[in-house]
Amino acid sequence: MSLNNTVSAERIHIGFFGLRNAGKSSVVNAVTGQSLSLVSDVKGTTTDPVKKAMELLPLGPVVIIDTPGVDDEGELGEMRVKRAKQMLNIVDIAVLVVDAPKGIQTLDNELISLFKKKNIPYIVVFNKSDLLSEIPGNKENEIYVSAFNGDNINLLKEKIASFAKQKENSKKIIADLIEKGDIVVLVVPIDESAPRGRLILPQQQVIRELIENGAAAVVCRDTELSETLDSLGKKPKLVITDSQAFGRVSEITPDDIPLTSFSILFARYKGDLVSAVRGAATLDKLKDGDTVLISEGCTHHRQCNDIGTVKLPNWIKNHTKKNVDFAFTSGGEFPDDLSDYALVVHCGACMLNAREMQSRMGFAADCGVPMTNYGTAIAHMHGILRRSVELFTDALKELE
Repeated sequence: MSLNNTVSAERIHIGFFGLRNAGKSSVVNAVTGQSLSLVSDVKGTTTDPVKKAMELLPLGPVVIIDTPGVDDEGELGEMRVKRAKQMLNIVDIAVLVVDAPKGIQTLDNELISLFKKKNIPYIVVFNKSDLLSEIPGNKENEIYVSAFNGDNINLLKEKIASFAKQKENSKKIIADLIEKGDIVVLVVPIDESAPRGRLILPQQQVIRELIENGAAAVVCRDTELSETLDSLGKKPKLVITDSQAFGRVSEITPDDIPLTSFSILFARYKGDLVSAVRGAATLDKLKDGDTVLISEGCTHHRQCNDIGTVKLPNWIKNHTKKNVDFAFTSGGEFPDDLSDYALVVHCGACMLNAREMQSRMGFAADCGVPMTNYGTAIAHMHGILRRSVELFTDALKELE
């Protein structure tokens, strides 16, 4: 995948934080070489997080996030500070910009404590170092720069790159499950909810990873799966299906061919498949009046038979035989309070980076609310969860 085509969810997310007028936006613009953020001597110029997917050498594809000052004031200011701190749930690396002549302030130290609590690698950047009479030496995670005259900006980029390499996701979607020469059948239903003229992102990414590792990807609809399997010269290593067709595909696929779904693969890749399997068991314990939160990481036009708002609620009601209520969120929206929910069912999170998905799962765990995802829940309700996670030993143990 070329740098320009790397989706935002697969890019390292770098967030710039600090007090108003510390020069965050000036540092962002100096690092990126672009006028990404509005710069002014007036405090609070950045009023909302600014995101930009771009190429940052020597690192490569990244998402740069400039945030409002955490010392903003007033009712709107409090909202801006909240939005800034919410970015801690998605950043892979935090850059704390400090006004060098003033030094680290109390709120700066509070941010550092948050970085440590959330296990986010961070760099403290002392900006406006051109105003110092003497510049201290740089340390491993501290550097003195001047966005005004460019001092040490290249060194800062190299330092960010070195931190980013430590955070690179070593997880694979499917590469560790296959070998060169394997055949993998991908079942892609084409119905009213399928995007016209293209495959959805999880399907694209799985195909790309298969090709990169020397395996063959055979793509068909569920209606042609039987004929496709019969036509292959050898038994496929694996069948991967869209979750919506899990039941039908399971009936067609012989028992000696492993079967899983794109959503289950992404639960392992982006989040925690073991927790998702554990959370799916909650579907058997729901009671009348319980509320299930169905959350999607992207926003899209809702079809009349939408999986998140129509199919999943119907499947859950049919499975539980209970009068269950439902709530829905999408995109960057995720509740600050989960106490009203008995279960969270999340999409495969192809549009969220791994840190945000893991943050959502961690928050749900802290709230004592079980969480699963679409594919895991659907497999459970169709009675084929064990079969769909047989490849994943840790997840399989949850069913023993």
